[in-house]
Amino acid sequence: MQDSSSALINKNVMTKTHYLTAEGLEKLKEELHRLTSVEREAAARAIAEARDKGDLSENAEYDAAKDAQGLLELKISKLQNLIANARVVDESRLNTHTVQIMNKVKIRNMKDKSILEVTLVGESEANLEERKLAVSSPIGKGLLGKKKGEIAQVQTPSGIIEFEILEISI
Repeated sequence: MQDSSSALINKNVMTKTHYLTAEGLEKLKEELHRLTSVEREAAARAIAEARDKGDLSENAEYDAAKDAQGLLELKISKLQNLIANARVVDESRLNTHTVQIMNKVKIRNMKDKSILEVTLVGESEANLEERKLAVSSPIGKGLLGKKKGEIAQVQTPSGIIEFEILEISI
């Protein structure tokens, strides 16, 4: 039986709000549909095929198929939780006075003078190749609430990095 503090911690983890774009939420729903309709069937088939090969106590293929099914179910559960706790950001309420989720931000690294433009997004939409940073990342946290012209000090494993906010746009 869980004590009340661990139950509270688990409840807080399970009900964390996830901010997404409408497009991001739709991608998650498509992924969940693919996992539940296609991947689940494939996992069940793999287990059935391995089971047909005989003694389950020494059947590594069966064990691997069961492990894969367990991982798939965990992924499905996490996606369901993410979707259930998703909040779509109302883009009509965004502004460019301060950095907030869904803003595009042009920043200058004060040390090497390099310039980078990033969009702040929820964790599940973060993608460095598309220059989408999670608001929960060290840089995302450092930029939130800053205004154009301000310097954001970002704590990283290699020390503090300073970024100047050059532009905020939608």
